[in-house]
Amino acid sequence: MNEVLLRSLTPSVLGILVRRGADFAAAEDAVQDALVEAVRVWPEEQPRDPKGWLVTVAWRRFLDATRAEAARRRREDRVEEEPPPGPAPAADDTLQLYFLCAHPSLTPSSAVALTLRAVGGLTTRQIAEAYLVPEATMAQRISRAKRTVSGVRFDQPGDVATVLRVLYLVFNEGYSGDVDLAAEAIRLTRQLAAAIDHPEVSGLLALMLLHHARRAARTASDGSLVPLAEQDRGRWDTASIAEGVEILQAALVRDRLGEFQAQAAIAALHADAPAAEETDWVQIVEWYDELARLTDSPVVRLNRAVAVGEADGPRAGLAALAALDDALPRHTAVAAYLHERDGDLATAARLYAEAARKAPNLAERDHLTRQAARLNAHLSRQG
Repeated sequence: MNEVLLRSLTPSVLGILVRRGADFAAAEDAVQDALVEAVRVWPEEQPRDPKGWLVTVAWRRFLDATRAEAARRRREDRVEEEPPPGPAPAADDTLQLYFLCAHPSLTPSSAVALTLRAVGGLTTRQIAEAYLVPEATMAQRISRAKRTVSGVRFDQPGDVATVLRVLYLVFNEGYSGDVDLAAEAIRLTRQLAAAIDHPEVSGLLALMLLHHARRAARTASDGSLVPLAEQDRGRWDTASIAEGVEILQAALVRDRLGEFQAQAAIAALHADAPAAEETDWVQIVEWYDELARLTDSPVVRLNRAVAVGEADGPRAGLAALAALDDALPRHTAVAAYLHERDGDLATAARLYAEAARKAPNLAERDHLTRQAARLNAHLSRQG
């Protein structure tokens, strides 16, 4: 069973059902039913036109649900619209579907959550972690969003800012684990940049390219994480870096700074350093100050504390960290790193072990566990 194929087809099939008149919640349920049927049937005989098969099955499931709830006249009108047999349209509807999900009847946070779940393919847990809220809270938010748009005609697309937020979070999730998800986010952002002349669209595309350029160097041959300072910069994709920097420079000269341009500027400074020790940390702190002004994000301030620790010394970084909520994700890992830089290896080892227990994924947990073990071994030799 090709799960990647199913996931790649899902947004387009959902978009076709919505354009044919299905309300969003019913269309999503119908597509999910079709995917379940595909998992059951395809291992024995995959259809020659997988997308057409999914459209046909999903539409029939939608009609079945409609027949159970709608009056006879409405039911018969829907039946007449059943797609004819044969290949499905080849058009890529994914980006349009992102805009449709960012509906004006939804708050931006609800629109982002709904789109990430229905179109981006993220789980409720993944979305909750991105927003720093409990999974149950996010599940309720998504359910409310579905109820809000149920029965709404999707003829009022949402705004660019909401779509950019969704693309950014999809890329981040893909960058952490699923390469296809990250590449898909870049593809859609390229489409958006070609269609809309907006500096923040360019900023997001530049940010994605600069981060993705380092992907090959982020993991060792055994799958373990390689920190930025230890990465083999010869493995970075210089073509993607050059493209990202060029796009960013063109956006910055327009003097309409936004958060994605600021993040891209930080990524560009990392990419520009021939070696980790040559990184311009002072300028990175200045960009984090701009980013904190634009977003007032605690995660931004956490990353700024690391940069301050590099620019002004670990004591300054620890002072910046002390002003933040220690419940922030990765707060403990940052504290461990800064304490190690400050020479307090016992505290750093304890904090690395604590951070490993809180790690959001296996790769980070293993990396932090190894850091703790390294310091404990060093302390044992000294003792």
